Amino acid sequence: MEFKTICVMGLGYIGLPTACTFAAHGMKVIGVDANQKVVKSLQNGHVHIVEPGLRELAEKSLKSGNLIIRNEPEPADAFIIAVPTPFYDDKKADMRFVRSASEAVQPHLREGNLVVLESTSPPLTTRDIVAPILEKSGLKAGRDFHLTYSPERVLPGQILRELIENARVIGGIDRASAEAGRDLYRIFVKGEIILTDSTTAEMVKLMENTYRDVNIAIANEFSRLAERFGIDVWEAIKIANLHPRVKILNPGPGVGGHCISVDPWFLVEAAPDITKLIHTTRIVNDEQPEYVIHLVEKALGTSLEGSHIAVLGLAFKPDVDDLRESPAVEVAHRLAKAGAVVKAFEPNKPDAEMFGFGVVDTMEKAISDADLVLVLVGHKEFRNMDIEKFANQTSARLLIDAVNALPAEALKSKGFRVFRLGVGHEL
Repeated sequence: MEFKTICVMGLGYIGLPTACTFAAHGMKVIGVDANQKVVKSLQNGHVHIVEPGLRELAEKSLKSGNLIIRNEPEPADAFIIAVPTPFYDDKKADMRFVRSASEAVQPHLREGNLVVLESTSPPLTTRDIVAPILEKSGLKAGRDFHLTYSPERVLPGQILRELIENARVIGGIDRASAEAGRDLYRIFVKGEIILTDSTTAEMVKLMENTYRDVNIAIANEFSRLAERFGIDVWEAIKIANLHPRVKILNPGPGVGGHCISVDPWFLVEAAPDITKLIHTTRIVNDEQPEYVIHLVEKALGTSLEGSHIAVLGLAFKPDVDDLRESPAVEVAHRLAKAGAVVKAFEPNKPDAEMFGFGVVDTMEKAISDADLVLVLVGHKEFRNMDIEKFANQTSARLLIDAVNALPAEALKSKGFRVFRLGVGHEL
């Protein structure tokens, strides 16, 4: 199947890189987003996402005319739906964006078109939600148009490279749809392209992130055990990982991002009676921010009420600007709710706006009058910072490192008392 025009619905962390990559390979791409701020920003040449290489690629794609930005879809040969799939407070999947995008595509659907759902979704979404909406056009999925599910499987910070190099899973509602999806992604994908059915592809994506969630949960439980037993979990993990069949991940303040902290709930929702391990894993990781709060209270030796705390890092992982479902944000909220005066600094998103605590645009502003410094994300700006300069910028001499990012001995030489998550004693 040949493609000349592609319409990408959703210009977020996956949609925009995907649209730009297709445009860079000569396709005419219509990028669509419902957020007028995003649309106007891109139309003016400004990229709203921090991702290595994306700004340059987007500018080139826009300048060439291969990528145009709209707030409504237009007719195309292929439609890619890459909108968010968050969950409600009760952990049930919120499919409103997928439904809305499908409804927006439906009037423009023509015989022979391909529709791809990329949004991470509960099993059977493609077949039971997207297909019926699109079939309101009078066309039948699998007979008149092709329909597939092809999840993104990329790592923030390496999205542009991994879009091209990673294996691609394409699940069609029938074989012809899967083959049409293969023809589309073959335009730029160099990795292996695996064809399967849509529900298997949906399951694969959820399995990948649930596997990671389970592994992080055991690391977080190990960190709690180490604190109780008075040992250093980081040392213990390093030694355990010398075993050729053991690979324990690192603990931290919790699990965040739009995938690992969300996707397992889709499986729990779909089959609550047979997902006890997955459900427990989510509880373990969702409770981890509270253990950080306990560590702060222990280090302060006094009430959080009125304590000035500098929070370094708000993103869900190092060296990205993505704050979605971030455990660091959750920790900051809980500290503020307990009465602490919180100033947070996120180097990749210094203009972030948060309700309940302050965000400042430099580290010095965050730490200058702090009683305690709390490192929640291992950004390179923190890992590589000048310890002497850091010590001179703050009145604090208490520091908690929740991610093992800073050199304890160097901090201690400057008079800091240093505590680390997963260590049952002061360093």
